[in-house]
Amino acid sequence: MATAVSTNATCSLDNYLVLPDHTCDERIRSARAILGEQCVVLGHHYQRDEVIQFSDHQGDSFRLSELASQARGQYIVFCGVHFMAESADVLARPEQTVILPDLNAGCSMADMAEISQVEDAWATFVRLELTTEHGRGITPLTYMNSAANIKAFVGERGGAVCTSSNCHTAMNWAFGRNEKIFFLPDQHLGRNTGYAMGIPLNEMVVWDPYQLQGGLTAQQLKAARVILWKGHCSVHQRFLPEHVDRVRERYQGIQVIVHPECRWEVCQKADDTGSTDKLRRLVAQAEPGAKFAIGTEIHLVNRLAKEHPDKTVITLDDSGCLCTTMYRISPQHLAWTLENLVDGNVVNPIKVRPAVKHWAKVALDRMLELKG
Repeated sequence: MATAVSTNATCSLDNYLVLPDHTCDERIRSARAILGEQCVVLGHHYQRDEVIQFSDHQGDSFRLSELASQARGQYIVFCGVHFMAESADVLARPEQTVILPDLNAGCSMADMAEISQVEDAWATFVRLELTTEHGRGITPLTYMNSAANIKAFVGERGGAVCTSSNCHTAMNWAFGRNEKIFFLPDQHLGRNTGYAMGIPLNEMVVWDPYQLQGGLTAQQLKAARVILWKGHCSVHQRFLPEHVDRVRERYQGIQVIVHPECRWEVCQKADDTGSTDKLRRLVAQAEPGAKFAIGTEIHLVNRLAKEHPDKTVITLDDSGCLCTTMYRISPQHLAWTLENLVDGNVVNPIKVRPAVKHWAKVALDRMLELKG
């Protein structure tokens, strides 16, 4: 029988933030026991260990999207970032509420594509007769790391959402509909996937939203097969080709595996690339004694090293690459969220507007139908 949690629903978050991390553990466990099946906690792989230990399910954005659509609890507490919680709300049932423990947990990549900028780019494509307003001529694809209104924009124009897990499949699907793809917001994932599919680099151009006509000529746009949005992950962009060279010099026989959000030059030097889940599988399935340098977020790398002590697992960059926005969600935020739920008070609910939710769900449903 769980001990009752002594809470005060009107207690401000500031009162929790002064607590040491370890003092929140028992409070979180007690609140979770009281809430029982009413509450499902989802944790992204990049989340800190002190928080992810309390999650019912762990995964990358694709896996967590599936779990959000299948969740049974009345409350879905998403320990991730804002765009993930938005997607969970889009896929959730009407009676469910999605909660983000810290509203400041955003995503720099998602912020690089604003809806007005995307609409302006599409208007240019229409003006140049590259596409129609509703998407004949160009299939728009947006990476999971984008705001709900971007997902809705794509869904309304015949496109879909993709993740690093199924990007190759999504691009094949998109080319089956039109001869061009408009890919946003991560230029690196789009470029790396397109190149792996046999598309030359000179047939993929980058649209810069801060330049007139994206910084491209009409001829460049007409000749391109893939138009990439100028966006990137602030974590994965930090990995450089020289990091690969350096780690190979220091560790004989090491395998370099990186996330496809990394630069093209880094992915070309790596032994393998893949989604977060694929990187985890590569390490798990390797023989004892195997050595890996991994180009992705440091919390995941450190967790893999702990889970596989019979193998050498290090970060590709010695300075480590931390997702600072994911790190914002702390044990204190989780305790505050759960104890408020015990008191019947919902804090930080994520609600996507109905009009946006409809078309965003169309795009997300298409993603879930595409098996990577």
